[in-house]
Amino acid sequence: MRGLTGGIGKGTLEKINKNEPLMIERVLINRPNQRLGNTLLITPLIQDIIEYNPNVKIDLFVKGKVAPIVFENYPQIDQIIELPKKPFKELIKYLNVWVKIKNKKYDLVINVDKGSSSGRLSTSFARSKYKLFGDEFILDTTKEVQLHQAQYPVYQFRKFLELFGKNNLLNTIPSLNIQLNDKEIAQGKITLNELNKNSTKKTIAFFTFATGSKCYSDNWWTEFYNDFYPKYNNDYNLIEILPVENISMLGHKLPEFYSKDVREIAAVMYNCEIVIAADSGMMHLSVAAPTKTLGLFKDENFMKRYKPYGEGNSVVLVTEDSQDGIISEMVKLLD
Repeated sequence: MRGLTGGIGKGTLEKINKNEPLMIERVLINRPNQRLGNTLLITPLIQDIIEYNPNVKIDLFVKGKVAPIVFENYPQIDQIIELPKKPFKELIKYLNVWVKIKNKKYDLVINVDKGSSSGRLSTSFARSKYKLFGDEFILDTTKEVQLHQAQYPVYQFRKFLELFGKNNLLNTIPSLNIQLNDKEIAQGKITLNELNKNSTKKTIAFFTFATGSKCYSDNWWTEFYNDFYPKYNNDYNLIEILPVENISMLGHKLPEFYSKDVREIAAVMYNCEIVIAADSGMMHLSVAAPTKTLGLFKDENFMKRYKPYGEGNSVVLVTEDSQDGIISEMVKLLD
């Protein structure tokens, strides 16, 4: 599919009349991926579009059920169009999605991931004056200038605005943000206090699980536990946030928080001093809460693209045989 759709959208910028007034009132963002992390990573783009036009109406073309939860407190999100996880088993739903995309006319359509065949097809299929397929503005992607996945679509959007003389590339790119409200934050604090025996101490949280090769072994986490527990146990509350699979890589040594509610988890994270997390959607959720986040990665190239994004966060490249560098990075973030 990538081979078949890779050429879609080529040459669209050459057709743009740059002397026309630019109106961006209705936008379609295409990110047909069900992963929590990938959904959170488009929040900077959405914030940037809203900053450009606070009255904008944004539709999202996504997959799965997480997007309505993530964007619950974004009033500018108008319609969320969900692609079925198994299109050929839900053919009617699948066809209805394309009808919804075709029924509206947009001022701008943005495909977030240039390598997504569904994203490129939906961008081509939508009715819009302007379309960004994700590869119109190619930045020098050497090791010294590697854009984070949260930055890339914002960079594309801003380069598009430049065509019309609207240069805001010097503005700071927004951070990930799930936009918790005051009620959610207050309830998160109550939940955390109920979990901890001493509510006067700040909390360090650990999210130890990850999928596939990104996951560190329980022996690895036990060795790390032997490092951090004696150092921080007296001055901080230490907890483990469990995944939906209800798996503890720490062998249930710490008080545990478990929930299937993404916003409830984010609210608990918000009230923590720092979250140490393996590379996962939960790591990005901590960033979006927002709270200080230390990400643990095995792959250097993947780390550059998906590390915890934004100021106040950090990352450590850690092998399966060592925990070197984690404690020193925790000291910096807790200082």
